[in-house]
Amino acid sequence: MAELLPQIAHKAGEEGEERELTIDSFAFEGKSIARINGFVLFVHGAVPGETVRARIIKIKKTYGEAETIEILKTSPLRVQPLCPHFGVCGGCQWQDLSYDAQLALKHQNVVDAFERIGGFHRITVSPVIGAKEQYFYRNKMEFSFSAQPWQAVKETAHDKSQELSFALGLHPAKHFNKVIDIEKCFLQSEINNHILRFTKSFFYKQRTSIYSNKTHEGYLRYLVLREGKNTGERMVNLVTFNDDPGLALAYAEALIREVPEITTIVNTINSRRAQVALGERENIITGPGYITEQLGKLQFRISPNSFFQTNTGQAEMLYRTVMKLAELTPKDVVYDLYAGTGTIGIFIAQSVSHVVGIEFASSAVRDARYNAQLNGIINCDFLEGDLLHRLKHSAEWMPSFPKPTVLIIDPPRSGMHPDVVKHVAQIGASRIVYVGCNPTTQARDIKALAERGYHIEVLQPIDLFPHTYHVENVALLRRNS
Repeated sequence: MAELLPQIAHKAGEEGEERELTIDSFAFEGKSIARINGFVLFVHGAVPGETVRARIIKIKKTYGEAETIEILKTSPLRVQPLCPHFGVCGGCQWQDLSYDAQLALKHQNVVDAFERIGGFHRITVSPVIGAKEQYFYRNKMEFSFSAQPWQAVKETAHDKSQELSFALGLHPAKHFNKVIDIEKCFLQSEINNHILRFTKSFFYKQRTSIYSNKTHEGYLRYLVLREGKNTGERMVNLVTFNDDPGLALAYAEALIREVPEITTIVNTINSRRAQVALGERENIITGPGYITEQLGKLQFRISPNSFFQTNTGQAEMLYRTVMKLAELTPKDVVYDLYAGTGTIGIFIAQSVSHVVGIEFASSAVRDARYNAQLNGIINCDFLEGDLLHRLKHSAEWMPSFPKPTVLIIDPPRSGMHPDVVKHVAQIGASRIVYVGCNPTTQARDIKALAERGYHIEVLQPIDLFPHTYHVENVALLRRNS
């Protein structure tokens, strides 16, 4: 069969060729699937049930990729996207898909991951818990400054009287060296969109330079906006290459006059080439330098670089789901692995005997300890350190705490290191609640835990990111008796 694949690929077409395709089904990461003579094409910009004219952009031995040029027959699943940048901007992949269809697809993605990667047959996955708000839900957005604005082909006849060397917005999909100049993002609040527009106008009028990674010069790098959805507090974090106190203060004063709802403004200095909205130091220009958010009756301090779930309403739903599935009792001792700023541990602390959180980032540990103190939580301990190192050397610290009955695991998208999985199983907790933001790595890890004495009882997906292919999945594992 292998020797026939190049012939099949040739029958599918050549790179650059246009073909009429019938879209069969969805694939991962917002793509859809079409087949030509049995050869699979992953198609960008199409929805199952559609017939499209598409250009083949890649041919490999076992698959190809194509991009939609024209929709010849429209699927009933398709809706009109709100954002004029949809299809170019990399922020959303599914604004053109009905929300019910998005949830169904996310559910299928979890099923596919656990069946194909995890090897679990006839797996039962609960319906996805959808978000009440599908737009304007994000409490944090990060925008990039660029002197290379993205221009689609249809925009090349732009008014020459306007200079096109200044943009503030989001990156086009797969083009991280350019930026789409955005006036309004439908994922953040109207107030934050006003801040976005004012910031761009202020620095454009000042003829402020934009940082270039090639020349390692320029001032403006990122604009990071955060808000407390339940408190109304707002943070503006201007990330710059160097320190210009006079300009930063002038911007802050003008911005506060324009948007008095802002409660703090920070200037982060990042003089490194790394293209991240982090830096060596943070200059607080006005306000306390942080905001607070409320989940239930609990308050959480959010610093400029603190991790906090970006969908506040669904974050509370996520944590309540964790509590419910874990079947927590006042006698339980919980280890919160990958604890971050302690939000899950603090959220469940009043329902259990003790919580021990482990987190690598020292700043996150400081925030977790502060948040526990802020809420009067005295049964939480947060330990700093690499999780694998901590588990390898558990004899040095674990006897100081009660033996855990429940583990809560919330790793990054890459999942757990294989040795972490091994040590987690050796702890022997009766229940494990695994919060996964990537079903494929979650299924891989849970397969390894199943080989070490655990079985799946519940899989509960939750949608924290409408209009994207991302889905959180909460898994309850119980130790075999």
